[in-house]
Amino acid sequence: MTSHKNHLPLLIFAILGVVWGSNFIYMKMAVDLITPGQVVLYRVFFGFVPVLAYAGMRRDLRLGHLRHAHHFLVMSVLATAFYYYCFAKGASLLLSGIAGAVSGAIPLFAFVMAVIFIPEEKATVRKLCGVLVALAGVVLISRPTGHEVLTTNLEGVGYMVAGSLGVGASFVYARKFIVPLHIPAAALTTYQLGFGLLILTLFTNTSGIGRIWTSPHASAGLVVGLGLLGTGFAYILYYYIVDTMGAVAASSVTYLPPVVALFIGVLLVGEPITTADFAATGMIFVGVFLLKE
Repeated sequence: MTSHKNHLPLLIFAILGVVWGSNFIYMKMAVDLITPGQVVLYRVFFGFVPVLAYAGMRRDLRLGHLRHAHHFLVMSVLATAFYYYCFAKGASLLLSGIAGAVSGAIPLFAFVMAVIFIPEEKATVRKLCGVLVALAGVVLISRPTGHEVLTTNLEGVGYMVAGSLGVGASFVYARKFIVPLHIPAAALTTYQLGFGLLILTLFTNTSGIGRIWTSPHASAGLVVGLGLLGTGFAYILYYYIVDTMGAVAASSVTYLPPVVALFIGVLLVGEPITTADFAATGMIFVGVFLLKE
């Protein structure tokens, strides 16, 4: 029994990597029918519901927390509305495997933002080498090609980088302003997604949003894969591995989604991903690894 308990966090770690890695193919399917903004609106709504239920069952929500609403609003922009929109837009312009691979650079941009805005975060020689190697990987994977079908769109990579910068900035903001509040993670995510949902509801053009229901595969991927599992359930799993494995070990889960996204793109969807794309992904991984102490 103890052995099963010891292996459960590792199993959940792997499941979370697969869930997040599959997000890109679900986004790719959905943006063929509706706009990236509409995809994000659906994603946040169906992700917010299970997180709200989870936080409510844990009794983590407090009316007094709303005095920090300005912080929740900033996080909802950086780590929800802007971040998810950029990734959905990037996925609409790129092969799903390539979009997933570029997302592996998130820790790189988080580090860059931390060095700029957190004085105690030092840029060592090793970390600077990591930044350069990972950036070279991003440049390689965004190269233009002569074939329209194979083009890894510079605009798409630009959106993925912008989203990565947004979520990287959110880590810095959370470290400086959110962590000191000592609010439970489930509650913080509920407020973040809730405010994000409000913003998206106010600013998303919903014309034609119902087209997603014309495709059972795309709608199931969006609602179940991207919303319930990829956003709501994934956060719950992440809290569990943070509690059982620690925050540093849990953060290593970011290595898995790009690999999963690439293999889904190649093996299941048949995307024409090249050897150079795999090499670029490897460079991003090496760069991110060098950022770790």
